Amino acid sequence: MNVRPISDRILVRRVDADEQVKGGIIIPDTAQETPQEAEVVAVGPGKRNKNGDVIAPAVKSGEKILIGKYAGTEIEVDGDEYVIVNEDDVLGIIQ
Repeated sequence: MNVRPISDRILVRRVDADEQVKGGIIIPDTAQETPQEAEVVAVGPGKRNKNGDVIAPAVKSGEKILIGKYAGTEIEVDGDEYVIVNEDDVLGIIQ
């Protein structure tokens, strides 16, 4: 993949929600909500503060995070779908 985020941007891949609920009911694609869980693929170097120092992002490649449903910009690279989000769009890190 040839996408490298800049500034405080983070490249993520949304983690698909389960298509089947506990009771065995299968949820069609049209009724499923956008997943909020994502895996960090790449991270930009960070944002600059007023003094010009770079503040490193709080997340690292490979971590699972929560993002807003409508956060970021969706892109497609080599047939795979990704989302580029700002660090401010990250709601939390899943441990």
